[in-house]
Amino acid sequence: MATIKRTPFELRGADGGPLRGDVRTAGSSRPAVVICHGFKGFKDWGMFPPLAERLARAGLTAVSFNFSGSGVGADHESFSEPQRFAHDTYTRQLDDLSEVLRALSAARLVPGLGVPPKRGLFGHSRGGGVAILKTAEDPSIGALVTWSAISTGHRWDAQVVRDWRASGELEVVNSRTGDVLHMSTDMLNDLEADAGRGRLDVQGAAARIGVPWLIVHGSEDESVPLAEAETLAQANTRASLRVIRGAGHTFGARHPWRGSTRELDEAMEATVAWFGRELL
Repeated sequence: MATIKRTPFELRGADGGPLRGDVRTAGSSRPAVVICHGFKGFKDWGMFPPLAERLARAGLTAVSFNFSGSGVGADHESFSEPQRFAHDTYTRQLDDLSEVLRALSAARLVPGLGVPPKRGLFGHSRGGGVAILKTAEDPSIGALVTWSAISTGHRWDAQVVRDWRASGELEVVNSRTGDVLHMSTDMLNDLEADAGRGRLDVQGAAARIGVPWLIVHGSEDESVPLAEAETLAQANTRASLRVIRGAGHTFGARHPWRGSTRELDEAMEATVAWFGRELL
């Protein structure tokens, strides 16, 4: 069995601070898959390290990173950078992802990695939406897989937005970690500034994707309804929608990692097979 080497890296994030990640691979110059975590997630949350390991063992290079506005600090575990979380935006996330892809293409991510012959994107939840946006604007992406992906970046009703504007911040409780964080109005400003331009229009981006795309969604997703996956699939009839019966938003995964589930195994096997077929 091939030995998987895990190597950390650090780039400059869109907010000027560190952009931290790591690479798992069994060899240089292999096709690469960049993994995008979701809202209140981070690269080492629950299922992401096992997914990266599976991708690497399948012959791919798996690149994981924390968005600069994730709020997770240098220990890769705790939300020790709340101000970075407060000022996160979709545009900054796209810029972070662009920086990772640039470093990957220039062979400057980690020493000896080489330039991958092909590149794919994976995204979960909000990270799925970001991966959709990036795939639509970057012709170098050769394959896409999204899990529990959002179909719109605007997730709040009118009353929440009014209260958010009035107070200047929105309280966010991470039920999985217990952390209480706050979002400034930067996210709202970012979405409003994009109105009419469409760079942050997830459904519009979905319609423009021309590469093989697997949409994976749980039938019992409690955070992003299955209807959003169906909306994405309707926007791009070339995409393949796989509904995993009985699965919730994280397919049964927990943090800290407590082992896989039937639903998560199904999602992972489909994902590894998809990238293996399209990139190897």
